Amino acid sequence: MTLELSHLSRRFTDFAALDDVSLTIDPGEFVALLGPSGSGKTTLLRILAGLDYSDSGSVRQDDRDFLATSARQRKIGLVFQHYALFRHLTVFENIAFGLRVRSRRLRPPRAEVKARVQSLLKRVQLEDFGSRFPSQLSGGQRQRVALARALAVEPDLLLLDEPFGALDAQVRVTLRRWLRELHEELGLTTVFVTHDQEEALELADRIVVMNRGRIEQVGTPEMIYQQPATPFVCEFIGKVNRLVMNRDQGHLAVGNWILDEDPWHSRYGQALAFVRPEHLALSVAPPLSGWSARLRHIYLAGSVAHIDLYVASLDQTLEADVASEDLSRLGLHAGMELYVVPRAATLFPQIRDGTTINQDRWNWRAASTTPT
Repeated sequence: MTLELSHLSRRFTDFAALDDVSLTIDPGEFVALLGPSGSGKTTLLRILAGLDYSDSGSVRQDDRDFLATSARQRKIGLVFQHYALFRHLTVFENIAFGLRVRSRRLRPPRAEVKARVQSLLKRVQLEDFGSRFPSQLSGGQRQRVALARALAVEPDLLLLDEPFGALDAQVRVTLRRWLRELHEELGLTTVFVTHDQEEALELADRIVVMNRGRIEQVGTPEMIYQQPATPFVCEFIGKVNRLVMNRDQGHLAVGNWILDEDPWHSRYGQALAFVRPEHLALSVAPPLSGWSARLRHIYLAGSVAHIDLYVASLDQTLEADVASEDLSRLGLHAGMELYVVPRAATLFPQIRDGTTINQDRWNWRAASTTPT
């Protein structure tokens, strides 16, 4: 089942929730709609679910008009953030609900409903919880019940609206890995709405980054992270250091970091450079190109240490990442002076009025750097 979304738009008074959105979703694909609040991702999901409508545009499912089909006939499974379970029904009856409310002609026999629900309970690892009520379950268990209920109707398309947003961090990690395994096992087409970039990067085959009702970039998690198409994607996906570069004696530079290369052949006098924390190399010896910095603070986060560096020549604080085990080896401590130089960056040229030229972005990589 291929879904072709073409030029979808949706407005609420003066607010454009969706603005000319086009996207293709392939059969069996896990697609994450990622963006901040108000970016349009939930509106897009609601239109696919039949809970809202578009003002213009179309959605084709193979050769049929998907939006002209009633919500009941779209063969969709929908899971919400807050479970939406029926409190007065047991876990078994919650899962069976979608089958029991079908018309008499389409309703499976009672024995088949029972067998399907029991199979789903086993699949979501709740085979001993069928007689319990939602209030007797943990948040993670309730979310699995909601997912089982969505799967009971054997959907062609599974829609997930921030399903892990109400759960604590450790449960989220466990459930999203379980969900990915379930997706691969069942071969479902899945659309997953989230504002959590880590969830999107870990779960999805492709990520659709949305902002202000428009799609900023579509790509694999690796592409989105390593080759961001716009400054918004750079700053929204992962951590990044933002630097303004100016042309000086024919070269783009910011402080003592000077680029010998220029793919734009001096067409632009300014550029925005985005450098990931893991792409900053630290050294106690001065590099040929880079900045001196004072180490302000070290934040330990498991296997990675986040380091705040104040660069006086830029009057700017940068963040670098190093492996926690390297802290002692490098002798890093608060207050020490050291040198820092980028070894990779994404650059966007700017014209005089400050407009960024996204289509001329440059993914720069250093030929060599001083080792950390």
